[in-house]
Amino acid sequence: MISIANRLSGIGEYYFSQKLREIDQLNQQGKQIINLGIGSPDLPPHPSVIQVLQEESAKSNVHAYQSYKGSPVLRNAFAAWYEQWYGVSLDADTEILPLIGSKEGIMHICMTYLNEGDIALVPNPGYPTYRSAVKLAGGTCIDYSLEEATGWQPDFQALDAIIKAHPRKVKLMWVNYPHMPTGQKADDVLLQALIDFGKRNDVLICHDNPYSFILNESPKSLLSVPGAKEVVIELNSLSKSHNMAGWRVGVIAGAADRINEILRFKSNMDSGMFLPLQLAAAKALGLGKEWFDSVNEQYKKRQVKVFEILDYLECSYANDQVGMFVWGKIPVSYKDAYELSDKILYNANVFITPGGIFGKNGEAYIRISLCSTEDKLAESLKRIQSLK
Repeated sequence: MISIANRLSGIGEYYFSQKLREIDQLNQQGKQIINLGIGSPDLPPHPSVIQVLQEESAKSNVHAYQSYKGSPVLRNAFAAWYEQWYGVSLDADTEILPLIGSKEGIMHICMTYLNEGDIALVPNPGYPTYRSAVKLAGGTCIDYSLEEATGWQPDFQALDAIIKAHPRKVKLMWVNYPHMPTGQKADDVLLQALIDFGKRNDVLICHDNPYSFILNESPKSLLSVPGAKEVVIELNSLSKSHNMAGWRVGVIAGAADRINEILRFKSNMDSGMFLPLQLAAAKALGLGKEWFDSVNEQYKKRQVKVFEILDYLECSYANDQVGMFVWGKIPVSYKDAYELSDKILYNANVFITPGGIFGKNGEAYIRISLCSTEDKLAESLKRIQSLK
């Protein structure tokens, strides 16, 4: 009998992979489920971006393997984008590494820096992939608690206590602001506190930053803090900001030494990205404020509809949250969010994500995606109202 590797022990199939399969089965039974769970933009990229992909793909000289470090055109576009929107100066040759989606970057970082038994701090609630990648790399996860009462921000005294209890073992800290799933923005005080924590404890702060442009008038990068490059690497992505989730275009930005270290692993995992995709991504990165305004105009209207759903479900929520989800606390009449989510799925044919998949601190919350039309959101509310 062939057995699976030990590294998969305790790691199950990704929640949404499993749930989408169940939803497909329900649809085959004629249920016509409205999926409000996934953060996959339903809006298209800008037409000019698609045009570049079409034109470049038709050329005969663009189909070969590409540089492991990405096209200079794309790296320069990322550098200009960071300068324009975040006020961060990056060397396009040494401080930028394009990715086949930022999700792969999470795995690359863990494989680059974690040895067996090394510790990574992961947010609770937080993106489940942080935990999976740490475990697959042989590392150990220790949660740091985020709670509504403290604005979904880390308790740095508690974090310092973890460091003290595990001397020289904590290597990485995963951070994500604007935070998914709670929609909490980071202010300058929090960004500075993260840098200070990394420096005094010799911990690499890994900032996952794909949501900074969605419903947010002030995009921020952790790299904008003076001295950040000493302890920070940042992941970014075109998936959310430019409606290019399926294109798989992301980036790691940081000090040249960090980029070279991660490249040692990444260059053994892939052979570069299709050049026309890179050139189209560069076009997307050059879009102006009118692009972000047009996208956010749609999301703002949808957010209002989601608030109506949460109001009907008697959930409480912050109306200033950002990103492409809305996070709401469920009524105490439900045991947990799984109970509410299942009730809505199996009786109203609407799927809403239970917050418990993001960690124990999310068990009393649900998350609703803004990646559905206003009509679908209105129909979802109508279906849910039919339950009572």
